[in-house]
Amino acid sequence: MTRQKIIFFGNGALAEYALAVLSEHFEIVFHARTREDLEKARELRAENPKIHGILASFGVLIPGSVLEMFEPEGILNIHPSLLPEYRGASPIESAILDGCSNFSVSVMKLVKAMDAGPVYYQTTFSSAEIAKITDSELVSGLIPEKKAIYQVLAEAGAKWICEHLTDLPEPVLQDDSRATFCGKLDKSMGILTPEVDSAEKTLRKIIAFAGFPKPKREFFGISCIIHGAHTMAPGETAVLEMPCADGEKLAIDFLQPEGRKIMDAKSFVNGYKK
Repeated sequence: MTRQKIIFFGNGALAEYALAVLSEHFEIVFHARTREDLEKARELRAENPKIHGILASFGVLIPGSVLEMFEPEGILNIHPSLLPEYRGASPIESAILDGCSNFSVSVMKLVKAMDAGPVYYQTTFSSAEIAKITDSELVSGLIPEKKAIYQVLAEAGAKWICEHLTDLPEPVLQDDSRATFCGKLDKSMGILTPEVDSAEKTLRKIIAFAGFPKPKREFFGISCIIHGAHTMAPGETAVLEMPCADGEKLAIDFLQPEGRKIMDAKSFVNGYKK
């Protein structure tokens, strides 16, 4: 049986997880990663109008001239939110920071307006479901690590496409009046401020900013990236504690001094505490 041909547009964790699923079912004829790759995608589609377009976290605005070439089906976009909520560049991180315990993915048709196209499919997972699927732990019993959320949502969207690409249902228009938006993350966001944030909010920042922009805090005058922390239970002690504005404390489990390797908190304290 001849496999359907795909041009894939995407970068980062969401794209990697989605592509791993899609490549098992489709022939990926080209993986577009940059703005310059759009011309190659245009040429391939012109040569073979049966090639499908699938996108996951591309990070580049696709011009209308390219979108039109994939009509009437369009380019399918795997977007990790329950659209029209969290349109934009950081839906998973924004949901984590907003205190969400459920995380969603939508498969939509790409249009010129950001994440505003009609939706083919949506589904939602609880934090417990994500932890079970990825065989991982919830951080302090709260939510999964970010990479687990990315994995489950990307795979769910990609699997739906694998099952329905040759017989797509009629997409449903979004209610623009209910739209919420999230912007790009930047490096300045990574500086933790537990002196004004609760322990839960600080922990959510540590989870949301993993990888980028990287959650940072100074200990003993040394800037460190936090790679693991948990909420301290009553009576618990830790070698490296982070007091927060609500009176609760986080225990730092793993961290990385600037220019050094990741280490556990005990090794850090033994090496750097004066």
